[in-house]
Amino acid sequence: MTTTITPVEPEAATGVAKELLTEVNKALGLVPNMTKVMANSPALLKAYLALSGAAAGGALNAGIRERLAIATAQLNGCEYCLSAHTFIGENIAHVPAGELAAARKAESDEAHVQALLELSNEIASNTGNVGEDALSKARAAGVTDEEIGELVLNISLNVLTNYFNVLAGVENDWPVVSL
Repeated sequence: MTTTITPVEPEAATGVAKELLTEVNKALGLVPNMTKVMANSPALLKAYLALSGAAAGGALNAGIRERLAIATAQLNGCEYCLSAHTFIGENIAHVPAGELAAARKAESDEAHVQALLELSNEIASNTGNVGEDALSKARAAGVTDEEIGELVLNISLNVLTNYFNVLAGVENDWPVVSL
Protein backbone atom coordinates (compact mmCIF):
# COMPACT_ATOMS: atom_id res chain seq x y z
CA MET A 1 0.00 0.00 0.00
CA THR A 2 1.22 3.49 -0.81
CA THR A 3 1.21 6.22 1.80
CA THR A 4 -1.50 8.71 0.86
CA ILE A 5 -0.63 11.30 3.53
CA THR A 6 2.98 12.42 3.94
CA PRO A 7 4.52 11.94 7.40
CA VAL A 8 5.64 15.04 9.28
CA GLU A 9 9.18 14.40 10.43
CA PRO A 10 9.69 15.65 14.00
CA GLU A 11 12.71 17.80 13.03
CA ALA A 12 10.62 19.57 10.35
CA ALA A 13 7.50 19.99 12.49
CA THR A 14 6.41 23.37 13.79
CA GLY A 15 3.90 24.72 16.28
CA VAL A 16 1.45 22.33 17.93
CA ALA A 17 2.53 19.43 15.71
CA LYS A 18 6.12 19.82 16.96
CA GLU A 19 4.95 19.97 20.60
CA LEU A 20 2.85 16.82 20.20
CA LEU A 21 5.57 14.85 18.42
CA THR A 22 8.02 15.87 21.15
CA GLU A 23 5.50 14.59 23.72
CA VAL A 24 5.23 11.27 21.85
CA ASN A 25 9.03 10.95 21.73
CA LYS A 26 9.34 11.66 25.47
CA ALA A 27 6.67 9.06 26.29
CA LEU A 28 7.86 6.29 23.95
CA GLY A 29 11.49 7.08 23.22
CA LEU A 30 10.60 7.12 19.52
CA VAL A 31 8.03 8.60 17.16
CA PRO A 32 6.02 5.89 15.34
CA ASN A 33 5.07 6.53 11.72
CA MET A 34 1.38 6.67 12.62
CA THR A 35 1.93 9.71 14.85
CA LYS A 36 4.12 11.36 12.21
CA VAL A 37 1.30 11.03 9.68
CA MET A 38 -1.32 12.12 12.22
CA ALA A 39 0.77 15.27 12.88
CA ASN A 40 -0.60 16.71 9.62
CA SER A 41 -3.70 17.34 11.73
CA PRO A 42 -2.65 18.42 15.21
CA ALA A 43 -6.29 18.12 16.28
CA LEU A 44 -6.27 14.43 15.26
CA LEU A 45 -2.98 13.70 17.00
CA LYS A 46 -4.12 15.55 20.13
CA ALA A 47 -7.40 13.58 20.15
CA TYR A 48 -5.56 10.27 19.68
CA LEU A 49 -3.18 11.03 22.56
CA ALA A 50 -6.03 12.12 24.85
CA LEU A 51 -8.14 9.06 24.05
CA SER A 52 -5.15 6.78 24.47
CA GLY A 53 -4.33 8.38 27.81
CA ALA A 54 -7.91 8.04 29.01
CA ALA A 55 -7.99 4.35 28.09
CA ALA A 56 -4.67 3.74 29.85
CA GLY A 57 -6.11 5.22 33.05
CA GLY A 58 -9.15 2.94 33.07
CA ALA A 59 -10.07 -0.36 34.68
CA LEU A 60 -8.82 -2.54 31.80
CA ASN A 61 -5.13 -3.35 32.19
CA ALA A 62 -2.56 -3.01 29.41
CA GLY A 63 -2.59 -6.72 28.54
CA ILE A 64 -6.35 -6.68 28.03
CA ARG A 65 -6.22 -3.42 26.04
CA GLU A 66 -3.55 -4.87 23.73
CA ARG A 67 -5.66 -7.98 23.10
CA LEU A 68 -8.71 -5.82 22.41
CA ALA A 69 -6.65 -3.73 19.97
CA ILE A 70 -5.47 -6.89 18.19
CA ALA A 71 -9.02 -8.23 17.87
CA THR A 72 -10.27 -4.91 16.48
CA ALA A 73 -7.31 -4.54 14.10
CA GLN A 74 -7.99 -8.02 12.75
CA LEU A 75 -11.69 -7.19 12.38
CA ASN A 76 -10.90 -3.93 10.55
CA GLY A 77 -8.04 -5.24 8.41
CA CYS A 78 -5.37 -2.94 9.84
CA GLU A 79 -1.98 -4.63 9.54
CA TYR A 80 -0.20 -1.61 11.07
CA CYS A 81 -2.20 -1.83 14.31
CA LEU A 82 -2.10 -5.63 14.33
CA SER A 83 1.70 -5.41 14.12
CA ALA A 84 2.08 -2.59 16.66
CA HIS A 85 -0.19 -4.13 19.29
CA THR A 86 1.31 -7.59 18.89
CA PHE A 87 4.77 -6.09 19.51
CA ILE A 88 3.58 -3.94 22.43
CA GLY A 89 1.52 -6.80 23.87
CA GLU A 90 4.51 -9.13 23.87
CA ASN A 91 7.32 -6.73 24.80
CA ILE A 92 5.68 -4.15 27.05
CA ALA A 93 2.46 -5.70 28.43
CA HIS A 94 4.11 -9.17 28.57
CA VAL A 95 1.10 -11.06 27.21
CA PRO A 96 2.00 -14.64 26.21
CA ALA A 97 2.38 -15.15 22.44
CA GLY A 98 -0.44 -17.70 22.39
CA GLU A 99 -2.83 -15.20 23.94
CA LEU A 100 -1.85 -12.54 21.39
CA ALA A 101 -2.47 -14.97 18.52
CA ALA A 102 -5.79 -16.06 20.04
CA ALA A 103 -6.90 -12.44 20.38
CA ARG A 104 -6.98 -12.20 16.58
CA LYS A 105 -10.00 -14.55 16.78
CA ALA A 106 -11.38 -12.80 19.90
CA GLU A 107 -10.35 -15.79 22.00
CA SER A 108 -8.50 -16.25 25.28
CA ASP A 109 -7.74 -19.02 27.76
CA GLU A 110 -8.89 -16.61 30.49
CA ALA A 111 -12.71 -16.68 30.80
CA HIS A 112 -13.00 -13.00 31.74
CA VAL A 113 -10.75 -11.85 28.88
CA GLN A 114 -12.62 -14.16 26.50
CA ALA A 115 -15.89 -12.50 27.52
CA LEU A 116 -14.42 -9.02 27.00
CA LEU A 117 -13.05 -9.93 23.56
CA GLU A 118 -16.31 -11.52 22.44
CA LEU A 119 -18.39 -8.58 23.61
CA SER A 120 -15.98 -6.08 22.07
CA ASN A 121 -16.17 -7.79 18.68
CA GLU A 122 -19.96 -8.03 18.99
CA ILE A 123 -20.17 -4.29 19.69
CA ALA A 124 -17.76 -3.39 16.88
CA SER A 125 -19.32 -5.76 14.34
CA ASN A 126 -22.85 -4.57 15.02
CA THR A 127 -22.25 -0.83 15.51
CA GLY A 128 -23.28 -1.06 19.13
CA ASN A 129 -26.48 -3.02 18.51
CA VAL A 130 -25.86 -5.80 21.00
CA GLY A 131 -28.62 -8.01 22.30
CA GLU A 132 -29.35 -8.72 25.94
CA ASP A 133 -28.05 -12.29 25.47
CA ALA A 134 -24.53 -11.01 24.67
CA LEU A 135 -24.58 -8.64 27.63
CA SER A 136 -25.91 -11.33 29.98
CA LYS A 137 -23.23 -13.76 28.83
CA ALA A 138 -20.51 -11.16 29.46
CA ARG A 139 -21.91 -10.25 32.87
CA ALA A 140 -22.07 -13.94 33.81
CA ALA A 141 -18.31 -14.06 33.13
CA GLY A 142 -17.80 -11.14 35.52
CA VAL A 143 -17.72 -8.24 33.05
CA THR A 144 -18.77 -5.06 34.86
CA ASP A 145 -20.67 -2.05 33.58
CA GLU A 146 -17.44 -0.03 33.94
CA GLU A 147 -15.66 -2.52 31.68
CA ILE A 148 -18.51 -2.43 29.15
CA GLY A 149 -18.14 1.35 28.97
CA GLU A 150 -14.40 0.99 28.53
CA LEU A 151 -14.91 -1.52 25.72
CA VAL A 152 -16.63 1.28 23.79
CA LEU A 153 -13.74 3.62 24.66
CA ASN A 154 -11.18 1.10 23.40
CA ILE A 155 -13.20 0.30 20.28
CA SER A 156 -13.38 4.04 19.54
CA LEU A 157 -9.63 4.43 19.97
CA ASN A 158 -8.88 1.36 17.86
CA VAL A 159 -11.33 2.23 15.09
CA LEU A 160 -9.76 5.71 14.95
CA THR A 161 -6.28 4.30 14.45
CA ASN A 162 -7.34 1.39 12.24
CA TYR A 163 -9.30 3.55 9.82
CA PHE A 164 -6.63 6.25 9.78
CA ASN A 165 -3.77 3.83 9.13
CA VAL A 166 -5.66 2.03 6.38
CA LEU A 167 -6.79 5.29 4.75
CA ALA A 168 -3.36 6.93 4.97
CA GLY A 169 -1.43 3.78 4.03
CA VAL A 170 0.92 4.41 6.95
CA GLU A 171 4.24 2.62 6.42
CA ASN A 172 4.54 -0.17 8.99
CA ASP A 173 7.51 0.48 11.26
CA TRP A 174 6.76 -2.49 13.57
CA PRO A 175 7.74 -6.14 13.08
CA VAL A 176 5.08 -7.12 10.55
CA VAL A 177 2.23 -9.39 11.56
CA SER A 178 0.33 -10.18 8.38
CA LEU A 179 -3.44 -10.15 8.26
